[in-house]
Amino acid sequence: MIRDLSYHSRSMNGTDRYEFEMLQKRDKDDEDLDTIGQRTLERLAGRYLPTKSRKDVEEMWKKLTSKGKQSGNP
Repeated sequence: MIRDLSYHSRSMNGTDRYEFEMLQKRDKDDEDLDTIGQRTLERLAGRYLPTKSRKDVEEMWKKLTSKGKQSGNP
């Protein structure tokens, strides 16, 4: 989850970025996250990571698989 959030860290506000950087440092040092750290990470993920529903994924799969058929490939 930390790797996923690192891409979105540029769009975080100051407080969230500071909290994320502290969690990132703890992860680099191979420290375990306590319950407060895990809650903070989940809160940040809920705020900054886009959520995809099953329907979105199925529509994307249909688009990807139909492109091969349209271009004339068997």
